[in-house]
Amino acid sequence: MLMAITRFSYSTILALLYLSLLHLVTSFPSSNGQIDYNYNYNYYDSSCPRLGMIVKYGVWAAFKNDTRIAASLLRLHFHDCFVNGCDASVLLDDTINFRGEKNALPNRNSARGYEVIESIKADVEKACPSTVSCVDILALAARESVLLSGGPYYPLSLGGLDGLTASEKAANEQLPSPFEPLENITAKFASKGLDIKDVVVLSGAHTIGFAQCFSFKRRLFDFKGTGKPDPTLDSSAVANLQGTCPNKDASNSKLAPLDSASTYRFDNAYYVNLVNRTGLLESDQALMGDSKTAAMVTAYSSNSYLFSADFASSMVKMSNLGILTGSNGQIRKKCGSVN
Repeated sequence: MLMAITRFSYSTILALLYLSLLHLVTSFPSSNGQIDYNYNYNYYDSSCPRLGMIVKYGVWAAFKNDTRIAASLLRLHFHDCFVNGCDASVLLDDTINFRGEKNALPNRNSARGYEVIESIKADVEKACPSTVSCVDILALAARESVLLSGGPYYPLSLGGLDGLTASEKAANEQLPSPFEPLENITAKFASKGLDIKDVVVLSGAHTIGFAQCFSFKRRLFDFKGTGKPDPTLDSSAVANLQGTCPNKDASNSKLAPLDSASTYRFDNAYYVNLVNRTGLLESDQALMGDSKTAAMVTAYSSNSYLFSADFASSMVKMSNLGILTGSNGQIRKKCGSVN
């Protein structure tokens, strides 16, 4: 254990101490930029003391039946926060007034876990009616998914409200694509107040989960019109993936693990894969094509403790994006529809 501790840098230890003490001293800005002193780590301690256990059991029950669900819930949380802030808009069904995010290109036939959040919400409503927002349940479920997979704990501020609308157009425009160049992805992160380090760290969530063949198949057969595989992808990986995803439309929805080394374990093997040129998505392997991001990838590939600490920090940042408070939101009774 002592040897493990010595692998932390002094700045990393300070960062961990900062995270552990943050709830004692920090308040958070709402979506209108005003400080909301009611948004905090202990928000539901009195009004819904069993919340943590209800979410934990709900995620565990789903995970027991489907180990893929951990990655799906984490992705659902990311896709929520990245589109106009964390407001549970990704959970809303289409209405006559708006086309929601569920059918946006990055989510259609891809995003999963809606029914898990809705089930947890129903259990929470029985215990604490009209008290806990869907956005907080989704954030807690994502953290529980990370923990169940062996990843780090990170503190979550609670008390945010659910949004009143959703936008398919915003989801199509704002969510990063696996086909985009790194500079485009970095720009999208920057527009949210996230930096290039957050790009590298949050990409590490691809240590768990799967991707459909259509999202990476062009790397295997005709990369950028060359008629050849992507030269940045290891040849043995190409051969294996071609067997999983043959060059036929019928294979588009087939699945391949984002991290074949440890598909269901949250660890730093994702970065080892990138160093070894076996990253699955084009956007992931692109992290090795830039000297600054490549240096971070190399550091995380050799230091799992550093990755865990930085992942926790970046998740705290992402989970606080565009939080709604006051009259800007509501506590939905069901996550799929506005009250």
